[in-house]
Amino acid sequence: MRVVVFVKATADSEQGIMPTTEMLEAMGKYNEELINAGIMLGGDGLKATKFAKRVHFSGSNRSVIDGPFAETKEMVAGFWIWEVRDMDEAVEWVKRCPNPMLTDSDIDIRPIIDMAEFASEMTPEIQALHDRNLERSQSR
Repeated sequence: MRVVVFVKATADSEQGIMPTTEMLEAMGKYNEELINAGIMLGGDGLKATKFAKRVHFSGSNRSVIDGPFAETKEMVAGFWIWEVRDMDEAVEWVKRCPNPMLTDSDIDIRPIIDMAEFASEMTPEIQALHDRNLERSQSR
């Protein structure tokens, strides 16, 4: 099962306060463990939302909202994409993670929807389009 692991933002990360050398070293070692275990497929830190844009959809209308955004507790400061056996394994790996922030922080784990879960809605044409898009995105 694939999951996205979200490192939630804090007031410090939203102010652009960078991690310490010790935090970077600890996170580097943790990422190395994830890679060596075959868990980590990708991941990165994100800049503060003052650099972000949000696009709001309302019917056929689109509006762009400039960051920063108000609710820090709802923001994401970084992410990983992992391949794990199940949610329990993902939780065990997150519990081993060094605290990614200078203060108390949270990490959310969200399962990625597998295309098989769309089976009742998937037509052969949609599946072929998905397969082409996946192949093209992986070849970059």
